[in-house]
Amino acid sequence: MSHIVVIGAGQAGSSLVAKLRKDGFDGEITLIGAEPNLPYQRPPLSKGYLLGEMTLERLFLRPESFYADNNITLRLGQPVTAIDAAAKTVTLANEVISYDHLALTTGSDPRRLPASIGGDLDGVFVVRGLADVDAMAPMVTEGARTLIVGGGYIGLEAAAVCAKRGVQVTLVEMADRILQRVAAPETSDYFRALHGGHGVDIREGVGLDRLVGANGKVTGAVLTDGSEVTVDFVVVGVGIAPATHLAEMAGVTLNNGIETNAQGGTSDSAIWAAGDCASFPYQGGRIRLESVPNAIDQAELVAQNIMGAGKEYVAKPWFWSDQYDVKLQIAGLNTGYTHVVTRPGEGQSVSYWYFKDAQLLAVDAMNDPRAYMVGKRLIDMGKTCDAQAVADPETELKSLLKA
Repeated sequence: MSHIVVIGAGQAGSSLVAKLRKDGFDGEITLIGAEPNLPYQRPPLSKGYLLGEMTLERLFLRPESFYADNNITLRLGQPVTAIDAAAKTVTLANEVISYDHLALTTGSDPRRLPASIGGDLDGVFVVRGLADVDAMAPMVTEGARTLIVGGGYIGLEAAAVCAKRGVQVTLVEMADRILQRVAAPETSDYFRALHGGHGVDIREGVGLDRLVGANGKVTGAVLTDGSEVTVDFVVVGVGIAPATHLAEMAGVTLNNGIETNAQGGTSDSAIWAAGDCASFPYQGGRIRLESVPNAIDQAELVAQNIMGAGKEYVAKPWFWSDQYDVKLQIAGLNTGYTHVVTRPGEGQSVSYWYFKDAQLLAVDAMNDPRAYMVGKRLIDMGKTCDAQAVADPETELKSLLKA
């Protein structure tokens, strides 16, 4: 009987094993996770869960009974210590598991501050796993002071939650503006104003020089402009890196993550990869997408291909971010854009449409789900639209689909 082993019990891993059973795979399935918890959603960790608006049980992707009912063996809280690709075995602390197919859904790891600048002090947190947020939550109280390092979406979401809880927030971004790596200046301006209206002190073009502490706990920060900030805790949001150490152990090819072909296969015919950790062919190049939709879609495709479907992955990138009462929805990838068109909405709603010459690449929609849906449909279909029509608020959005 064939045995499929999946390492990484997150969104991709849980989706992969569920799809195998849904599509009729009747062999053995083992899902291995380093964390002790059932597979859970990560996006609400830094929002609803940290705010206390979401319980632990609601985080779980599926109840424990699902895995038992579908004869999926869980090995939770058991990190993999070795992979022998030649022998087709995975080693845990007290167990060696043989596989016929191995899927790596190991996700990504947060970048941490080096110990040399105080990164190992108590009170310095990243926002990645349940344990991180559980450790930080008691400090997120009214009147506390925090420094958030990094002005990407992770840092801004953490800033929003802290500000809503009455924390005094200072956010530093080493680049010239927040969201510089992922968004146009228009989107940066929107979120800078939003956070400023909630009392967040955003300092752009300013980095962290070092953290200072007393008795092993962080108490302050010295910034690159020479200023000092007193803090009770620090949140580090300086990006993530694909978790590839197990893939390296298995000897598969790496290339900004685990290199896969269009079907999700790696350089080893028995090993597959999906989710944040996998880089795959896309429009003549190669990308790695860090998003929930990609983790689900890619993992389900890999499940089908393990069973012999032979399908190629066609990515349809979309993302979201929740900050205060604003929902940002992003369709497409803005890489290589030449200009941005603004479409005003009602109240706080607005959308920014990225074009490369005449071709629509992406849309950032703030509290404007209609603009997002129309932009997403156009991008998914490989179509474009007239930039002047987009900018005219009198243009009916749906008419863009007929152009």
